[in-house]
Amino acid sequence: MLLGVSGGIACYKSLEIVRGIREAGGSVSVVMTRSAMEFVKPLVFQTLSENPVATSLFSLEEESKIGHIKLSENADAMLVAPATANIIAKMAHGIADDYLTTAYLACSAPVFVAPAMNHHMWDHPALQDNLALLVKRNLHIIHPGSGYLACGSYGTGRMAEPGEIVTVLEDYFDRITTGEQAEKPLNNIRVLVTAGPTRERIDAVRFLSNDSSGKMGYALAEKCRQLGADVILISGPTALSPPVDIETIQVKSALEMYSAVMANSEQAQVIIKAAAVSDFRVETPNPQKTKKSERMTLELVKNPDILKTLGDRKTSNQFLVGFAAESQNVLYYAEQKLKEKNLDLIVANNILQKDAGFDVDTNRVLLIDGDGSIDLPLLSKEVVAGRILDHIMATDKFRSIMATKLKNAPSA
Repeated sequence: MLLGVSGGIACYKSLEIVRGIREAGGSVSVVMTRSAMEFVKPLVFQTLSENPVATSLFSLEEESKIGHIKLSENADAMLVAPATANIIAKMAHGIADDYLTTAYLACSAPVFVAPAMNHHMWDHPALQDNLALLVKRNLHIIHPGSGYLACGSYGTGRMAEPGEIVTVLEDYFDRITTGEQAEKPLNNIRVLVTAGPTRERIDAVRFLSNDSSGKMGYALAEKCRQLGADVILISGPTALSPPVDIETIQVKSALEMYSAVMANSEQAQVIIKAAAVSDFRVETPNPQKTKKSERMTLELVKNPDILKTLGDRKTSNQFLVGFAAESQNVLYYAEQKLKEKNLDLIVANNILQKDAGFDVDTNRVLLIDGDGSIDLPLLSKEVVAGRILDHIMATDKFRSIMATKLKNAPSA
C-alpha cells in the first residue's frame, strides 16, 4: 500500500491506518507533503511502517532511481489520507508539484481518497466538482463523517476513522480474491434508497420532525454505488452533502416522499427504506406564523404508510428492506413489522442505546428476516451498510432476482 499523507490535523489518524494495514498483513510505504510534516514527523511513520518515508522530489537519496515512479509501480493500491481540499484539487486537475501528487499521476493501481477538511470547504461546489472528477476516473472516495471539527464548528468533513478505512481496503482486496472486482455484484441492479427525516408544517415557521441525520441511508446509497448498482436516493432534509455520482431527489414532507418513492419504485429491484418518515402531519397548517399563546392544540392526521404500500405492491422481483427504530422490545416489534408490511428484511435498532441512535456515526443493529435474526455489534454506519448488503446478496430471493435480471438482459 502506498499511503499519501497531506497536511491536515487528521494526520495523526494516519498513523493508526499504517498500524491497521500492517496488522491485516499488508506493507506500507508512506509519502508526505511538506505541510503534513508540520503535523507529524516522518520518523514516526518510518518507525511504524518500517519503510523509508518519501518527502522530497529533490532528495538525492530518495530520487537516485526515480523513487516516485518505483513507489507507484510497486503499489497494489494507493490511499491518500488525509486528503485536503488542496490535494484533491491537484489530483483532479493533474497538478504534480510535490512527491505525493507526482506519485499519484504515476500510479496505475486503484486509488482511495479519504477527505478531511472544514465543513464549509467540504460543501463548496468546487470541492464537490473535483470529487466528481475523481469518481469519474474510478477513484474510490471514503466519505468523511460528521461531528465537531478541529476548528470548533460542527458538520461534515471529519476524516473517516482509521478502522473504517482499513475495513474498506480489506473488503476491496477480498473482492479481488473472490473474483468479484471485475464484475461488481450489483451491476445492472436498480436500487432505491430513502434517507433522513421528513418535516410536517405547523405554520410558516414551525414544523414537526425527528432526529434522523440521514447518515445510515446515505451510507447505504454510497455502498450500493460502490458495488455497481444504479442508485437513486430520495432524501429528506439533512445537513449532508448530496453523494457524488448518485441521482438524488430532495423532499421535505412525508407526502412529498410518498410521491417520489411511488414514482421511482417500480423500476427498482432493491428498495431500502431507511428514512424516518413522520407518522402524522398537521391537518391544516397555518400559512402565517401562529402567535404565542398559553396552549396550542394541533389536529393531526396519519400520513400514508410508504413501507406498507411498497409491501402491498411488491413483485417477486423486488427485495424490500425496512428499518425499525425502537426504544423497547426491539426484536418483538421488528418481527411484527416484518410480517405486517411484507418485508424481505428489517434492520432494527434501539434508539436509546449509546452511539446507536439518531445523529451519530455508528450503529448497533439486528438483521431480521424469515430465517431468524443476526445481531451486529457497534460499527460505523458505513460498515453496517456493507453488512446489510452482504446479507441481502446472500439470500435466495436476491439470487433469484439476479438470475431473472440476467435472463432478461439483451444479448450482446
